[in-house]
Amino acid sequence: MRRRAIAILRSSIEAATAILLLAMTGCAQPAPIAAAAIPPIPAGEARIWVYRTYEPYADHGMPAVYANGGTIGWAQLGGAFYRDLAPGRYHITVWTLGVDFNQSSDLDLAAGQQAYIRIVSAPEWEVSGGFRRSNYRPTYYAWLIPPQVAQAEVAPLAFQGGG
Repeated sequence: MRRRAIAILRSSIEAATAILLLAMTGCAQPAPIAAAAIPPIPAGEARIWVYRTYEPYADHGMPAVYANGGTIGWAQLGGAFYRDLAPGRYHITVWTLGVDFNQSSDLDLAAGQQAYIRIVSAPEWEVSGGFRRSNYRPTYYAWLIPPQVAQAEVAPLAFQGGG
């Protein structure tokens, strides 16, 4: 009986150690943009960066981001990603429940040019649910940010990939 208890305890400790090691290695944060190796913009293309700075009150969801109606990625709180696209005019939107003004951005990109879109949330947006009921749902905004401001905001964020 005592040997069985020791064997169970030992295997439990081994399992707990394995789970802890997996958690420590599997949950590692991606490198910040400033430390990531970002390739140059491919010839004949333009680049759009999408990012969400850390906002302590913000919704932790990952809203889809669209360029001219097509999904280009999902905005993660505290992260940034880029998409290389053909030069042209783009209407950038983000999935949202609330409807407000100034939620999208329009931009014209030339070959070799970069643009930066900051995804901002207003988590206190109220969606009425009927008599004496309201729900608070995040409302998202896709704002075009000047490069000199955006580059400083993007540098410490987790790199979520590109392409």
